[in-house]
Amino acid sequence: MTRKDYKVALNVTETAVDDPDPAFYENYVCGALRNHTGYCNPVVDKLVNRQSAESDIEKRKPLVWEIEKILAADIARPILFYPRAANCWHPRVKGLVTMTNSIYNGSRFEDLRLSQD
Repeated sequence: MTRKDYKVALNVTETAVDDPDPAFYENYVCGALRNHTGYCNPVVDKLVNRQSAESDIEKRKPLVWEIEKILAADIARPILFYPRAANCWHPRVKGLVTMTNSIYNGSRFEDLRLSQD
């Protein structure tokens, strides 16, 4: 894929965080190293930067959806599916903070403790 020697290709692109920034910046912005198709749309780049700078998740969602609609219309390396993930937990384990829909929590267990309740 990096040689652009393909007619059809498939690759797995995942991020370790529940945030669209890594996927957008790595795969779709003009000149990104993992932008194997060479897709470049300055409108998308501006929207990616806008959504990245927005701290309010409810204001950010429509920007991300707009980006995805443009990417789909442009057939820019279409996303076939988004994986879902889950974590197991026990009510007695305290201090574990996990991300939403992610198997990644930073592997920080220093603050874990068992409660007697």
